[in-house]
Amino acid sequence: MLRVAVLIASLLAAGVTVADAQTPTRIRGTIERATEQALTIKSREGQRVTVTLAPNVGVDSVLKASLGDIRSGSYVGVAALPQPSGTFKAQEVVVFPETMRGNNEGHYRWDLSPGSTMTNGTVDAMVSGVDGTTLSLRYKDGQVKVVVRPDVPIVTLGPGDRSLLVAGAGVFVPASQAADGGLTTGRVLVGKGGLMPPM
Repeated sequence: MLRVAVLIASLLAAGVTVADAQTPTRIRGTIERATEQALTIKSREGQRVTVTLAPNVGVDSVLKASLGDIRSGSYVGVAALPQPSGTFKAQEVVVFPETMRGNNEGHYRWDLSPGSTMTNGTVDAMVSGVDGTTLSLRYKDGQVKVVVRPDVPIVTLGPGDRSLLVAGAGVFVPASQAADGGLTTGRVLVGKGGLMPPM
């Protein structure tokens, strides 16, 4: 389980697969067709994308969570946009399982939207305010404050299997792109119960 958790964290941060470390890309969308060998996904941009699945592809579930699942000491990943005040406005929050604590800790660019960042860190403090709850996140090279508004999606990660890969399921796929444009992945994160992975 620890090995799987480390792998998930690596994929979320780097967007690469187990089998191939070529050009990384992240695909967000809905499965249109699933076979043993590949997924056809309608991306959030409206494009139809085919991704070849590695023979040993892993599947992990993305589950709904809430602000109540976050407390001082929690290890989280937050996609956010920088604000003029120097704080950040959260776009989504992932509450990592304890086995993933410390993996890919840091603050770096992300591609959820133009200008977005990802911070993986430990919650030092939580302060409720008019605009939402402010999380003070500490990571190895610094600290940021992120405001989580009530409407921000909050999720956690859990085990899954190929039975979750069905038409209509929302997915986040860290894939690698070969020189010929073909996409391959060794891991699929799929929303459970109709959830669209927000990361």
